[in-house]
Amino acid sequence: MQRIWTTAQVRAAEDAALASTPAGALMRRAAFGVAVQARRLLLGRSGGVAGRRVTLLVGAGNNGGDALWAGAELRRRGVAVTAVLLDVDRAHRAGLAALRRTGGRVVDAAAEPALARDRVCTAELVIDGIVGISARGPLRPSAAELVDAAADGGVPILAVDLPSGVNPDTGVVDGPAVSAAATVTFGARKPVHVLAPHRCGPVYLVDIGVGPYLDAGGDPHLYLPELADVAARWPVPGPTDDKYTQGVVGVAAGSAVYPGAAVLATGAAVLATSGMVRYAGPAADAVRDRWPEAIAAGSVVDTGRVQAWVVGPGIGTDDAGRDTLAAVLAQDLPTVVDADAITLLGAHPELRPPGRTAPLLLTPHDREFARITGGEPGADRVAAARRAAADLDATVLLKGNVTIVADPGGRALAHPYAGAWAATAGSGDVLSGLLGALLAAGLSPWWAASCAVYVHDRAASAAASGAPAPASRLLGAVPAAIRALRSGASLRRPAWG
Repeated sequence: MQRIWTTAQVRAAEDAALASTPAGALMRRAAFGVAVQARRLLLGRSGGVAGRRVTLLVGAGNNGGDALWAGAELRRRGVAVTAVLLDVDRAHRAGLAALRRTGGRVVDAAAEPALARDRVCTAELVIDGIVGISARGPLRPSAAELVDAAADGGVPILAVDLPSGVNPDTGVVDGPAVSAAATVTFGARKPVHVLAPHRCGPVYLVDIGVGPYLDAGGDPHLYLPELADVAARWPVPGPTDDKYTQGVVGVAAGSAVYPGAAVLATGAAVLATSGMVRYAGPAADAVRDRWPEAIAAGSVVDTGRVQAWVVGPGIGTDDAGRDTLAAVLAQDLPTVVDADAITLLGAHPELRPPGRTAPLLLTPHDREFARITGGEPGADRVAAARRAAADLDATVLLKGNVTIVADPGGRALAHPYAGAWAATAGSGDVLSGLLGALLAAGLSPWWAASCAVYVHDRAASAAASGAPAPASRLLGAVPAAIRALRSGASLRRPAWG
């Protein structure tokens, strides 16, 4: 698991590290890391780095200082470096002096706006040192014009710590902001790097020695599951296992109107593990035709013994759907509550028996989230998921391009999807089937959510392969995603680097 820290946690760790290191040491380490990545980007565009043109967008404070010191490092490699100062009076003095000593050029953006724009447009790489993790809000007009000039000219931007103008703790953009080709961050990843990956590009972490101070300051704000975490927990049969010991999952899904939801959710549960799937609902014929290995019954009470339930996809919100949800929740087993079941539970919270102790895993998208909590997630989706998990005493999987999972104890993770390929009808039914199978196999809701979302993402990417694909094709790619997971392979390079 990668650990993600808030900007307040990082600042506190940096302050503690600064007290025990020589003046300027942390900034020089950070700047060296920026210069290394800048050289890599330049080399990737062809040739060596000597004579290549780099422009620094330099704001006030330490982020501007990081950019200036990085510029000095690049000058020593023969790169032609120009610093465009957005606030001359507040530019980092030591960094500015270092750049000038190495022969770097300096332009005052306010005094020479045409020259500043020219230096941006004619650069081969722009380094964003406009604002740091303490800043909030969009770019000011003068900075936004230069960032737009880089975008219009196709000049890639390397962000220092984070793309300027993007909220560092929520990833929200409410005005002009940088879209980086890559980001170099220091000491620890911040929430922006996983909540706004499309703005950050690949994120490269530079160790500047603050790790021990972060560990001493409390728990991380977020976790980011990695391939090894999921591979170690995905259930596979052992020599003493049988279909029962691997987990029996019940799927209460589908209706005469929506039989496909039953087929997709059941199929995902069948493909996720080697245990057993019992289907309960009016789409039994459709399920048997597609998944003969599933044991189908007409109702929840006739299903037989299961170890976890999936309820909701396609059951409807009428009396029949309500009765189905009530019957599942009455069994007091680990349960995935999805789709129509979320809407029903939001309208009828009394359906959850007061003595129930087994865990619930709720899987809302934003509109379903509003139905069960009374309000939209808002800008801070992590905080919203945490509040909902605590209020509902359930693990909440808030769907989105960046999916958030929060448990009742306050622990949260984020998973940035590789793209929007999973944003298709029926994709959520597939996810629910994966989740239910993993709960039945004995995983906690937290780890079931972590693992299922990870495989769901990779299956969506594999199914699409660069072109839109329906949920049935995503479902068909689940075995390949699990196979790649177990072999240690990756079906794609993660968007966060």
